[in-house]
Amino acid sequence: MHPNEGLLHRFYDAFARLDADTMGACYGPLPHFSDPAFPDLSGPEVAGMWAMLLGRSSGIRIDVSGVSADDHKGQAAWVAHYAFGPAQRPVVNRVHSTFEFVGGLIARQQDTFNFHAWAAQALGWKGRLLGWTPLVQGAAQKQAAAGLKEFLAKRA
Repeated sequence: MHPNEGLLHRFYDAFARLDADTMGACYGPLPHFSDPAFPDLSGPEVAGMWAMLLGRSSGIRIDVSGVSADDHKGQAAWVAHYAFGPAQRPVVNRVHSTFEFVGGLIARQQDTFNFHAWAAQALGWKGRLLGWTPLVQGAAQKQAAAGLKEFLAKRA
């Protein structure tokens, strides 16, 4: 197994254990992360996002497959099963992650998933009707960014 593939297994094993510290340790000093909810995170925001998400999660389950990596790039497919928001709506989110490595650590991670499918589950009827619109995705991004900013400020 390539060492970077081992790093990804360590990352996802920590994710399954809700161990945000170990996940954060898998990133290099200036990582970059993007997904439909957090389109442009860098530096300590990346580990902070995982700490925030895992800290508020209960009953999350992660299924990982297709982990592969070489000296420079890697990928994985994963499915997160969890309850979202005050209504605790059940969500099954199918994610594809790509990675770039520098010095044996994650330098860049890009997660992709179907935002409309996520919104339909997480936001109920509003997400089903309007989750495909840039307005709903933009609102979700603003809410996620505000939550992360508040979380990081409390940790400082």
